[in-house]
Amino acid sequence: MSPIHTHAQLSIRNIRRLLIIAFGCLALALSLGAGEAGASHGQATFFEDTSELLNPATRSKALGALEHLGVKALRVELYWHSVAPAADSSRRPSFDATDPNSYSWGGYDWVLSEAARLKWQVLLTVTSPVPKWATAGHKDLVTRPNDTQFREFMTAVGRRYGSEASLFAIWNEPNHPAFLLPQFNRRNQPESPRIYRGLFQAGYEGLKAAGIAKPKLLMGETAPFGYDKVNVRHEGRRALLHDVSPLAFLRGALCLNTHYRKSGTCGMLPAYGYAHHAYTTGQGPSYRPPADDVTIGVLSRLSSALDRAARAHAIRAHIPIYLTEYGVQSKPSILGVSLAKQAEFDALSEKIAWANGRVAGFSQYLLRDDPLSSGPPGSSVHGGYIGFQTGLVEHNGKRKPLYYGFPVPLVVSKQRGGYSLWGLVRPATGVTKVKVLVKAKHAKRYSTLKIVTTDSHGYWSLRSSRPGASWRVSWRSPAGVAYNGPPIKAM
Repeated sequence: MSPIHTHAQLSIRNIRRLLIIAFGCLALALSLGAGEAGASHGQATFFEDTSELLNPATRSKALGALEHLGVKALRVELYWHSVAPAADSSRRPSFDATDPNSYSWGGYDWVLSEAARLKWQVLLTVTSPVPKWATAGHKDLVTRPNDTQFREFMTAVGRRYGSEASLFAIWNEPNHPAFLLPQFNRRNQPESPRIYRGLFQAGYEGLKAAGIAKPKLLMGETAPFGYDKVNVRHEGRRALLHDVSPLAFLRGALCLNTHYRKSGTCGMLPAYGYAHHAYTTGQGPSYRPPADDVTIGVLSRLSSALDRAARAHAIRAHIPIYLTEYGVQSKPSILGVSLAKQAEFDALSEKIAWANGRVAGFSQYLLRDDPLSSGPPGSSVHGGYIGFQTGLVEHNGKRKPLYYGFPVPLVVSKQRGGYSLWGLVRPATGVTKVKVLVKAKHAKRYSTLKIVTTDSHGYWSLRSSRPGASWRVSWRSPAGVAYNGPPIKAM
């Protein structure tokens, strides 16, 4: 029996987990970083927990929780294998692949129709696993997906969801071997960028064939870490399972060399924006990975690379960046931080994205934690799997401090002569007032520091010279719902 089944048999989260297990992969992920000047002040905040929203047993409760938290946009991963006919067969069935009625869309219809009802934006990321009949060799679900088959599938996707999805994206983490193979070739060079370029072009053509004149299609969806090249002689076939670093992947997909000079045989790729998963390590905002890796602390590397690519006429100028998957891991994951630190780091990460004028979207990954694995974490080569502990609630449903902090994130930064405070009232729909509280060292209770007025997007900032050991915010919605954030310490 294939390890990947339809939605009637297996949840989306399990599909993703089994892909990772099958290829010995771990999306090493976590924490925060530092942005560049020019705050966006209006970035869309996406939320992703496709598994909870596709499961009939959990979807209504999950949607209600997201409404309470102030979510107004969703990222949904659409797995080609999950909706295609005879997906586990090596022989392609006879059917019109451009006809939406040829597919079993399952819970996707419910999710997108509910988002439309709520007037929420939807980013629909179309990705692997792939029907076995649509891959090279017809032996697995991720190796060299067929461009022609994918173009036809994207035509069906566009016809089905073109009026409900605000944005489309091609492939989840195509620089990671759990989702696309091969990553490298036997010449030690990245191979996945070339495969991805064909898929992106096919996807764009498919959306146009569906009647979408100017598809808003994001490229990338890249994982943050990887290698520029490998050594097949030293590692053998294992070398081909390394991730490709995101900037090496970007250059390869855009036909650019290491100096960002474009091959004359390649035209401009019609990307509306660039999507990236800016996870970092538990070291926090000070962590600076190798030069072609991109964590949230070094977002300027990505914006600089996109600018250089635009000057080479590989993409249009000034395309926006969408951080389409992000989260801070909490303990008991060995990759995690304390529950209190998770809330602090998550807010700081969002502030960093907000402060970067290039960022148009920021996404929280998971409402509910994955179950913990009994095995050790591992890289793509060393194997192993560990679930993501980036959720707002634990796997058993217990709420974390982040659950209370997410709707009213708060960052307190030490500055000469006092503190700088920044926050957001996410459920607000316009200008509102929020109470900022402070607790002095050795004090038993919080006292009001100030009642501040937000901007029209719900953001606010404050300078204070008043000493404090911890801070929190309190806001009451027009409907009378109270939101009380967790204690936050100065960083």
